[in-house]
Amino acid sequence: MATLLLFGPARTAAGQRSLQITAATVRDLCEEASRRLGPEFSAVLRSAAIWVNGEPATGEVALKSDDEVAVVPPVSGGA
Repeated sequence: MATLLLFGPARTAAGQRSLQITAATVRDLCEEASRRLGPEFSAVLRSAAIWVNGEPATGEVALKSDDEVAVVPPVSGGA
């Protein structure tokens, strides 16, 4: 099972920091997370970046059981 790590609005929408999901690809994992966590999470996911083990990832990336998949919503700020 891959570990889905949630940050910022994704964490708020999901009501949790992480969860375990079995999925073959990043796309499959995101679809399962959306089913489990509902429409508010799905809305955040649409504009979020997805990283696997600290690297940007596309939906086609294959997952292994020990992978960490991070949902990183867009951030703004600066001086």
